[in-house]
Amino acid sequence: MSARKADISVSISPKNASKTNDGVFQGWGTSLCWWANRIGYSDSLSQQAAELFFSQNHLGMNIMRYNIGGGDDPEHHHITRTDSAIPGWTVYDKDTGGRTFDVHADANQLNVLSRAYKAAGQDAYVEVFSNSPPYYMTVSGCSSGNADPAKDNLRAECYGDFAGYLADVAKYINDDLKIKVSSVSPMNEPGTDYWWANNWKQEGCHFDMGKSQSEILVQTADKFEKAGLSDVEIVGSDETGCEYQYKAYRLYSSAAKSELDRINTHSYDENGSKKLGRLAAKENINIWMSETDGSGILGENAGEMAAPLWFAKKIIRDINSLSPSAWIMWQVIDSHISADGYNGNSDRGMVDVLSGYWGLAVADHDNDNIILTQKYYAAGQFTRYIRPGMTVIHAGDNALAAYSEKEKRLVIVAVNDRAANILCRFNLYRYGTGNGVVQAVRTSGGIESGEHWARLDDIKATPKTFTAKLKGNSVTTFILSGVEPTEIQ
Repeated sequence: MSARKADISVSISPKNASKTNDGVFQGWGTSLCWWANRIGYSDSLSQQAAELFFSQNHLGMNIMRYNIGGGDDPEHHHITRTDSAIPGWTVYDKDTGGRTFDVHADANQLNVLSRAYKAAGQDAYVEVFSNSPPYYMTVSGCSSGNADPAKDNLRAECYGDFAGYLADVAKYINDDLKIKVSSVSPMNEPGTDYWWANNWKQEGCHFDMGKSQSEILVQTADKFEKAGLSDVEIVGSDETGCEYQYKAYRLYSSAAKSELDRINTHSYDENGSKKLGRLAAKENINIWMSETDGSGILGENAGEMAAPLWFAKKIIRDINSLSPSAWIMWQVIDSHISADGYNGNSDRGMVDVLSGYWGLAVADHDNDNIILTQKYYAAGQFTRYIRPGMTVIHAGDNALAAYSEKEKRLVIVAVNDRAANILCRFNLYRYGTGNGVVQAVRTSGGIESGEHWARLDDIKATPKTFTAKLKGNSVTTFILSGVEPTEIQ
């Protein structure tokens, strides 16, 4: 290694270790909607996805957020995406008001869930969540929202029915399919005015902050307990951004707070993330970053690494500011290739890998293949090495670390979004460098000629530091073994 002075330094210290969930990181994940609904007809694509995203030989995600669809009026055909018309679990008779529970309605998503659950192994964690009640429980008669998107769409007399519906689905998955359901979130971005009747995109339902949100949390807890699912955690309320979630939590009733086991927030809007994290710590309640993604780019002449660099910095920023015990992205597959489309709608086709795009991969239905992007490999620089059970250590704007007490292993992920190589000095203070050998793994360049979890030459470390070259426009993971941290004085 060159003797020249380091360009930047990163400090790793036990005093910056996360205390959320008693310092135990629960893992990485993705929602299954809407991509599982789209590919689940194919056993081949479903199995490929399970292996690529959840097997520890690949990405190693362990958290699956299963979407319990409300199901829209069968006479409605306004959703034009090929993936987002999620089936409901009941067939409703408009003449009699009768309902028939249909365990086969959501076969596609369940096909992916069962395979992903198996691939994830002992760390598998399933959370069920809802975007909307069934259409027949709504004010508008449409599962896409109220005619006025700023108003509640669940009818006042249906709170118990809706909570019971969620419990019925969760019980079937848990008891009949033998897929352990660990938590339930009955709302999705409920405080927004994003969801309006007959919209083209998806299901959605507004719940006013305060009374409405509190009521569905209380009812959900009650119905899950009565269904024999009292060990399922009650989660709220998956607002679109941290400021929204901060406000929503403060407006929950005391009864709702007493039932709440965890705060979920999305981080599309990061404003207030530190404030929300401090609130969770003060309330001594667990918190997840349960949904995000985007089409951002970063780097200098970064090519195919532009989207991956943005994604990597997003992970670091979210975890270092919010300190969640889990980080879950929206959907790993957001685009599909199919000449025939699906259900009468057209797919968007291949993403532009030189620009920003959602998701980590593209499903090619015509060739029975899942196409991986460099964003997939950038995600793996975190998910493959920072594992459930470790303790996350906040390490500044360009790095994230984690420590395994059991395995005496320290992991550091560092991002260089400059075009030029830079030399970075890692100061380990009370962690030390263990056996003095640092393993390094890197992703850079493009799919055809770049690096994908490439194993680099080992680095020799001093007792408290090591210095490494961070390649231009790259994400690098460093692994140190035999690390025994000393006590903080």
